Parts: sequence; structure tokens; C-alpha cells
Amino acid sequence: MNGGENSGSNGGSNTNLSRRELGKRVGAIAAASALAGIAVPHVYAAGDSTIQVALVGCGGRGTGAAGDALRAKGVQPKLVAMADAFPDRLNTSYKGLTNEGSLKDKVDVPEDRRFIGFDAYKKAMDCLKPGDVVILATPPAFRWVMFQHAIQKGLNVFMEKPLSADGDQSRKLLKLAEQAQEKNLKVGVGLMSRHARHLEELHKRIQDGEIGDVVMMRGYRMHGPAGTFKSTPKPQDMSDLEYQVRRFHSFLWAGGGCMSDFNIHIIDHLCWMKNAWPVKAMGVGGRHYQTTEDGTPYVDQNLDAYGIEYTFPDGSKMMFDGRYQEGSQDQYYSFIHGSKGCAVASRHGDCEGPSSTYKGQSDKTDDRTWVSSDRTNPYQNEWNDLMDAIVNNKPYNEVKRGVEASLVTSMGRAAAHIGREVTFEQMLNSDHAFAPDADKFTDKNSPAPLKSDAKGIYPQPEPGRKKREY
Repeated sequence: MNGGENSGSNGGSNTNLSRRELGKRVGAIAAASALAGIAVPHVYAAGDSTIQVALVGCGGRGTGAAGDALRAKGVQPKLVAMADAFPDRLNTSYKGLTNEGSLKDKVDVPEDRRFIGFDAYKKAMDCLKPGDVVILATPPAFRWVMFQHAIQKGLNVFMEKPLSADGDQSRKLLKLAEQAQEKNLKVGVGLMSRHARHLEELHKRIQDGEIGDVVMMRGYRMHGPAGTFKSTPKPQDMSDLEYQVRRFHSFLWAGGGCMSDFNIHIIDHLCWMKNAWPVKAMGVGGRHYQTTEDGTPYVDQNLDAYGIEYTFPDGSKMMFDGRYQEGSQDQYYSFIHGSKGCAVASRHGDCEGPSSTYKGQSDKTDDRTWVSSDRTNPYQNEWNDLMDAIVNNKPYNEVKRGVEASLVTSMGRAAAHIGREVTFEQMLNSDHAFAPDADKFTDKNSPAPLKSDAKGIYPQPEPGRKKREY
């Protein structure tokens, strides 16, 4: 399956803004070998740091993760296999990786280890031996399907965020996380804020009481349309399934829509600063622009503005605002208010520093009490940490908190889409499974989870009218 945030050629004016493009990231990785069964994962002997990698999902996000893996410190990684549902995605990724001078010698993926199709992930993983690493960077609807296969093969895993879009996917992944733990597999999740050293230091300072009790937090991601956020009717020569997978930001079953995919990083690191997950959410949102300037309808399932109020067990609040509209004011950062002061977590973007603390409730320079100095790359840090755990056999499994971050983000999205309060438990145990048969797709002509109406418009949220999200 395609895992990039690059959009297809159809569907409104998109900026094709991926998380790594936002951070000006470039890269790639994949790996494979001649596999032999599942068995117990390889435990690396002292000095043995050769690790093969396979990339599943060759869009911008997967290619970026592969590049970071190939640059990891203390190991000798080699990309040996690549897989995607669509050949254009794979070919672009391969060319990008092999054209980057520092990575070229670490990419060994001949044509017979470049796999295309909805079962390509199995073939790529079959190239690896137990203890190697597979990158799962497809749309998240397929995350549990491929994670399950990786566990059977005894592979360590790096999976991109979000991990799930609904309760059904979340429950499956939580069970699989336990299985991975039992097999001593190392699993990293692409929530790189948790590996941002400046945020690690801010977290410690907050826990040590520097700004007092956290009473309210604010997060913002407001900018123009990005990725495949909005879509016009699909081309006649393309199947529903291919269209929805290629433009996964537009469809809730595939990726949770823009609310889940775009906003999870800030929501995740603010919850980390609080050391808690919200117990409920209320939300509002709207679709202000329903057609292009020439009147062509947008057919996707996204709202173009979201305002979410999260409530924590102690009654404190987190406010998150998201907006994806051209010409509106950009605002993209996170802020924490405490009983004794305040803090800036992300100065800009998902987790960019410097972080800082203040003795008042505003970020005036004169009131600043601390500012971070670390400038290391959190995308690279997360790979360095994962590879270190693999080589030195350290406990490492980020799936549970990755699922919980995904679930909390989905909880806010559902509250806005339904027009009612949604609790964490309701979201986790919801019976609205967006794509329960994601493991049964055989090719791009398989029946899609969504069908459009006669005008090409897919089911959309109607707050207050529908009891489910669509």
C-alpha cells in the first residue's frame, strides 16, 4: 500500500506537505534478505550491527523514514526490499534513495526485490530474517494487518503514525502489541516528539514542578490545505479503492482524515507533558468550502476546521484548534499553562524548538526562566534509539502509547463529526469499524469500504444528524 503523504494528481489544490517535508526531511530505507521462517528474533552478538531493512509503503513518509533508518548511528543498515501497492510510488522512492549520495551504497534493492500489489508487504518481509527491521508506512488502515505478519516473521518494526483511526483498529493493535512484547520484538512508532531532546527536558522540568500544576494546554495547527486533505471526484479510469488509498487523508477508513493524521503530534506531546490521556472530548467543526472556485464539489470526508476541548481526569483542559484554509492566518505551535508559570513546547510545527518556560502566563522574553539548547533531529533520534535497542537487546515497544495517542486524536475528531461528547472508553469500544476487512483486499479493484453517490460524493459527517461519523 502507498504510505506517503504525496497526493495523487487529482483533487483540488494540494501542497503535498508531508511531515518530513514540513521538517525539510528527505530519505529512505528498506531491507531484505533470504528469510527462513518465523522463529525467535535474532539477538545481535557483541559487535554485530548489520541490520537489513524492508520498506513497505513508499510515499514521502516511508521514504523519509527509510533515509533516517539508513543514517542510524552504531549500526550498519542496508535497505534490501521495497513494497507498495502502486509502481509509481515505489519507483519515485527508489530513485530518490539511490540518488542521495550518502545513502546510495546502503540501498541494495534489485528489481526482483521491488514488489508491487496489495500482497507486496508479505513478499518484502519474506526477504528478511528474524531480527531485521520492517518499516510500515502505508495508510494506517493496513497497520494491524502488516504488524500481524511482521510478528509472525519475528521482525522488529518501525510503524508510522497514526496507528489507528477507530476503536476496531485500536483494539487489534493493542493485542498485537502484547504478542510483540512476548516475542521480545522491538517496535518503534513515528511520534518523534517523544524523541525530541528539548521536549524531554521540558517534560522533566514540568514534572519537577517548574511551572506548577498543569491546568490548561493549547495546541494549534492552522495552515493551507496539505497532503490529500481535499479531493474532487475520482477519475473515471480509477477504482474506488485505488482512489481512496492514494488519497488516504480524505477518507476516514484509510487514515482517520486530516484530524487524525495532521494533528496527532501536538496532541500526543501535550498529553505527555501532562502525563495523562484525556477522558473525554467535545468538538466543533465545519466545511466552509465545499467546492473549488469553478464549482467542482469536494467529495472527501474532512471538515476544514476543528476546535476540540479535551478534559483530563483531574478536570484540567487541553484545547486544540486545526484549520486548513488558504489565506487564513497560520498558527502552528503548542503552549502549556501551569499554576506557577507557563511553557512553550513546540515553538513551530509538530515539535520544533526551542522549548522554554516563563514565570508568568505569557511568553514574554523578560519573563523567561529557561530555554532549551538541544538542536538534534528528533526524526533521527527515534531511529538511533530503536536501533540501539535492537543491537543491545533493550526493552522497546512504543505501540500502546502510539495507539492511545491515535485514539485520543480520533476521539476529538469523532466528537466534532457527531456533535456530541465522546469519551475515551466509548472511542475504544466503538462498534463503528471503518474497514474491518482491510486484510482481504487482493488488488486495486477489490470492493472499497466507501461508495460514492451519483455525484461522486462520499458519505460525509453530519453533526447532530448522524449518530456515527458518517
